[in-house]
Amino acid sequence: MELLIKNARVVDPSQDFIGDVYINGGIIYEIGKKLEKDCEVISGEGYVLLPSFVDLHSHFREPGYTYKEDLLSGSQAAAHGGYTAVNLMANTKPVCSSMNTINSVLKKAREINLVDIHQCASITEDLLGESIDHLFELTDEVRFISDDGKGVSNSRVMLAAMVAAKEKNLTIISHAENEELVDIDTRLAENMMTSRDIILSKFTGCKLHLAHVSTKEAMNDIIVGKQQGARITCEVTPHHLALTEQTQYRVNPPLRKPEDVDFLIRAIKDGFVDVIATDHAPHSMDDKMKGAPGISGLETSFPVCFTKLVGEGYITLNKLSELMSKNPAKIMELNKGEIKIGFDGDLVLLETKNKYNIDTTKFLSKGVNSPFEGKTVMGKIMCTIKAGRIVYKAEEFK
Repeated sequence: MELLIKNARVVDPSQDFIGDVYINGGIIYEIGKKLEKDCEVISGEGYVLLPSFVDLHSHFREPGYTYKEDLLSGSQAAAHGGYTAVNLMANTKPVCSSMNTINSVLKKAREINLVDIHQCASITEDLLGESIDHLFELTDEVRFISDDGKGVSNSRVMLAAMVAAKEKNLTIISHAENEELVDIDTRLAENMMTSRDIILSKFTGCKLHLAHVSTKEAMNDIIVGKQQGARITCEVTPHHLALTEQTQYRVNPPLRKPEDVDFLIRAIKDGFVDVIATDHAPHSMDDKMKGAPGISGLETSFPVCFTKLVGEGYITLNKLSELMSKNPAKIMELNKGEIKIGFDGDLVLLETKNKYNIDTTKFLSKGVNSPFEGKTVMGKIMCTIKAGRIVYKAEEFK
């Protein structure tokens, strides 16, 4: 598979220039100017070419909840959003605790073959917060474990899971929420669990990734932990950066105060936030009306972040590429996230000069639950390329 993209503005965390990128055999083979190849050619003139995005935190709802999303619709939504790799959470039905369930997901994902999919296993068997025996049956296909959707309440269980995770070189993704406190104060629930999990990570030496950090106190604990040498990384979501509690929309953790948003953005600028992840959580309209928390986020993630963070002058496009491509790819141990010779030919072409309104009726996800409906943004995905193959193209892209 050969593809040449010509005369684009080529941007990744370390470069920004006008030039050409040639993909051969699924790999970035040559970068330069005035390249000529006997293959399919895309004109990138007037567009920005970035490494495709990598999502460390998504829910595709298969198996068990395919009326909300399935592997095909989720993969299509990812490609529409400029993503070519996603990391799926384990809170399906059945829960992804066994290799049989995990392998069935991975097999179907390979058959669909739109984006690269990694399937998390649960930390505790069936998300019950008790047994971790299944962890010792996991094979090398699994690199992350998470009980995302709720925290692991029992500290002895989490300690044992971290010991096992270190032995097996797994990264724990923590949904930092203390269930004993959440009905009293969600901020306290997040802060208490964040602190506990960092302490346990330091004690065990386990790799810990803090999901959807939303409070300034939790982020401050992460900063201190990093400064003390803990093996921790963290993510923030587009909705926790672009919205506050004044937007009355149910997500978990909740939308926070303006001062929390300001602190998260400052942490991004100071280099303490590793990743922007979507926490893509599609729901049927009926489930959403009944109070199900979550945002269908894959198809709005880049424009929301580009508009908020780059458009308002907080960070450069290079830095945004680091947060959405390079760093998550590195954490997932993927050969993606930079436009360099030898890296996967996974790229996205963007139109960044014109404003447009988000229209959820154009989503490819089954879930159209989004507080960004009608929001004016910039940074439209025009074409998503995986291994030199076009997996999404906007109608207006020629």
